[in-house]
Amino acid sequence: MSDNSLLTRLDGIDARFDEVATLITDPSVISDQKRYVKLTKEYRDLEKIVEATRHYRDLLNLESESREIIATESDEDLRAMAKEELDNTREQLPKVEEEIKLLLIPADPDDSKNAIVEIRGGTGGDEAALFAGDLFRMYQKYAESKGWQLAISSFSEGAAGGFKEIIFTLTGDGVYGTMKYESGVHRVQRVPATETQGRVHTSAATVAVLPEAEEFDVEIHEGEIRWDTFRSGGAGGQNVNKVESGVRLRYNWKNPNTGVVEEILIECTETRDQPKNKERALSRLRSFIYDKEHQKYLDDIASKRKTMVSTGDRSAKIRTYNFPQGRITDHRINYTIYNLPAFLDGDIQECIDALIIAENAEKLKASEL
Repeated sequence: MSDNSLLTRLDGIDARFDEVATLITDPSVISDQKRYVKLTKEYRDLEKIVEATRHYRDLLNLESESREIIATESDEDLRAMAKEELDNTREQLPKVEEEIKLLLIPADPDDSKNAIVEIRGGTGGDEAALFAGDLFRMYQKYAESKGWQLAISSFSEGAAGGFKEIIFTLTGDGVYGTMKYESGVHRVQRVPATETQGRVHTSAATVAVLPEAEEFDVEIHEGEIRWDTFRSGGAGGQNVNKVESGVRLRYNWKNPNTGVVEEILIECTETRDQPKNKERALSRLRSFIYDKEHQKYLDDIASKRKTMVSTGDRSAKIRTYNFPQGRITDHRINYTIYNLPAFLDGDIQECIDALIIAENAEKLKASEL
């Protein structure tokens, strides 16, 4: 894309930025919480484009001035300085253009949200549950490195350790936008602890990453929720057996995509405080419905992309962890590294960065920028 055509694309963004800046200070907009949140997010997104655009225009002006000095100035020192400035500007311009092109592509509206992560042991019995436990520890370590907060909602332990299922919430800056790449089937190849012949077995666990919905994202009729309470199990002292702090909710929801009424069942035993467990169960209900209602959006993305880097297709085999060779392979982008112990210890950022780069390349190609 030429300079002029990119600048033409940027025309009007400054005006819209000023308009949104005015709107978010309007009392009538502030009182409409849903509209206010939407506009503040648009303001933050536009602010990044406006800053990059101003930098881009400054570089173009500097390039023009440097060319003029080289063409008209007789002083060799000034010409040498202008040539150096021109070289620096030419080096920066492509990078800023690339940054602007990416910013012009509409971002996933869910990227800034927190995430609810569900890990379930798949094929492989006890070994699958152990692997699900390994994945949970990997994400726990990764969350610590990012400064995110992790709160477990519910879990079911495997007979030999690990988890048959574990559900937890990650809270922080742009969590879903990072963790969404982890949705799918994770496969492990290793010798199980119970294997006496030393044979390598293949097991699997599924990871589902859902954006945590906020109250105004979906409509729930709280009066129609049926609540039960029960005593939480597990560690925690005498309180666990005497206080009904665990909560279970049932809610009938009509799926707008199919028209079928489904009963949603959610349990939460995260804390010893029943009101807090109710609040977190409601959060999971909102996120579940939000995810279901946005499946069409995810399907539309999948139909437009060839590599399916982060489409939300949770049945796709995305990654293999090969213990005998110490190898991790991400099948979506043919990415292979040989640092399995560090990877399972939470060092997964390099892989996620590679997935982000691949998806950005897809977006640029699809947008024809």
